[in-house]
Amino acid sequence: MKRYATVVAALLLALAAAVVASLALGSVRIPPGQVLDALTGRAAPSPYRTIVLDVRLPRVLLGAVVGAGLAVVGTVLQALVRNRLADPFLLGISSGASAGAVAVIVLGVGGGITTTVALPAGAFAGSLLALVLVYGLARRGGTMTGPRLVLAGVAVSYVLSALTTLLLVVAGRPEQFQEALFWSLGGLGSARWDSLLLPAAVLAAGTGALLTLARPLDLLLTGEEGATVLGLDTARFRAAVFVLASLVTAVLVAASGAVGFVGLMVPHAARAVVGAPHRRLLPVAALGGAVALVVADLAARTAAAPQDIPVGVLTALIGGPFFLWLMRRRPEGAAL
Repeated sequence: MKRYATVVAALLLALAAAVVASLALGSVRIPPGQVLDALTGRAAPSPYRTIVLDVRLPRVLLGAVVGAGLAVVGTVLQALVRNRLADPFLLGISSGASAGAVAVIVLGVGGGITTTVALPAGAFAGSLLALVLVYGLARRGGTMTGPRLVLAGVAVSYVLSALTTLLLVVAGRPEQFQEALFWSLGGLGSARWDSLLLPAAVLAAGTGALLTLARPLDLLLTGEEGATVLGLDTARFRAAVFVLASLVTAVLVAASGAVGFVGLMVPHAARAVVGAPHRRLLPVAALGGAVALVVADLAARTAAAPQDIPVGVLTALIGGPFFLWLMRRRPEGAAL
């Protein structure tokens, strides 16, 4: 417990440092002292204060929320399918959510409530459809292997990405194209204070619910038969948690677009530090995901300044080689 507390404290300090750095650095550099003054309310009205509180802070907080959520969902999916190559991006959930969100934008569903109701609903429908397709394609003869699941996820992700591209091509107005392209690349540039409430609330509720399910998730680590013998209805439990994971992913994608590989890389690092029990693993994964995406977004904003690289592009550039290394490192068909 002492080591666990040390890890959590270190991650909290790292997150605080990443937040301050993200607020201070960018096309306009702001001294850290003035950043802290703006955060604590001691700063007088000024352009620096406006940049910190109204432009950068919502973006940084959204990055922390999305990173934490993707890491938590990735951790849970890896336990559900007993394969450490699983994450929302590779299993097609993010691609499905992006396709659903883009369809809502291009088709004009929801009218004036697109951003508040129709967009998350469309993303949820797309992510759930993707998950059903992947799960159905991966099962054969009542069994499901890890390599088959990953292959099914990649195939479905390609199909849904092609569908998203088709929707972009047929977008009737240039502003539709620009708005829809954001969801296909992933980014935090459109973050606003009013867009933070829903993803933060869903993250808090979803993570809280998953923490109460920590013991059943641990039982899945023993295997299908072992979990059943210990009293877990694995089929019903998986279905319920898959729906919950799809809902969380959909809300995050509706806010940030498809940001890949955070849910793959962070759970591995967290598991290496605190072990596999989910009651300890999930909070560490959430903090690690928040730190990872805040730092990645800072790099995306500053690497080619004044141009703003979509953070999803940067995470894919880092996560792709990590995925290939992971595939080479683990024996074929290996589970957890």
